[in-house]
Amino acid sequence: MRVSGVKKYVTIANRSMQNTFSYRLAYFMNMLNAFVGLFSMYFLWKAIYGGRDVLAGYTWDQMKAYIVITFLANSLLSINSEFKISRDILDGGVAMDLIKPVDYQKARLSETLGSCLVEGLFSALFVSLLLIATVGIMVPDRLATWLLFVVSLALSILVKFGVVYLTGLLCFWTTGSVGLVWARAAITNLLSGALVPLSFFPHWLEKLAMVLPFQSIIYTPTRIYMNGLSASEALQMIGIQLFWAVVLWFAGKFLWTHAIKKITIHGG
Repeated sequence: MRVSGVKKYVTIANRSMQNTFSYRLAYFMNMLNAFVGLFSMYFLWKAIYGGRDVLAGYTWDQMKAYIVITFLANSLLSINSEFKISRDILDGGVAMDLIKPVDYQKARLSETLGSCLVEGLFSALFVSLLLIATVGIMVPDRLATWLLFVVSLALSILVKFGVVYLTGLLCFWTTGSVGLVWARAAITNLLSGALVPLSFFPHWLEKLAMVLPFQSIIYTPTRIYMNGLSASEALQMIGIQLFWAVVLWFAGKFLWTHAIKKITIHGG
């Protein structure tokens, strides 16, 4: 991609960041909502442990770290990005994108990355630091673990974007988006390990979840963070994340190519 081409998408990302800052009330309400959800999960799991030392291979200290990293990974790409893609399709806004000299998929990724830097990263780091200061969580003591975790977390964003983008494109064949978005969120939260670590699942469901792309969103970065994988295992899991990021990206291109051949825009 030429420098001029890259600049177009950087501009889109920058505009997305500015839009997020423009709606300060919505930003802080989202942060408050995430904060309440985080502490709800913390106290729920604290009650589940109820003095137990280990559950499904997780100590209470490990579970606290799992909760925080799950929150961090989920916050980096909020459900607002998904609603925006589907809303543009349903209200006809996508028609303007078709006449712009930009790739629709890359533009949506740029918007998503721009908003996640503000909406996700700042609020996630704020609450994570607060948790570390108040309840204490385990922290990796090796630089290699931190580097692998950062790479894994970045790839988890790409995988989740791929899933979100495909779900948004399905609105070309529907008259609504709410059902699709919430169904996608429910499936992703369950099979990624966001609600319950995959090791808590029945054996057959755990095996199924491990061959689907969703585990790359939450399970892999949390396992790497908690030193639950050796270096070779971590690299293998990161390779799987990269595989799914590429597969979902090209799946999105394929679906977009077919969608614009039979567009029916509602309200636009």
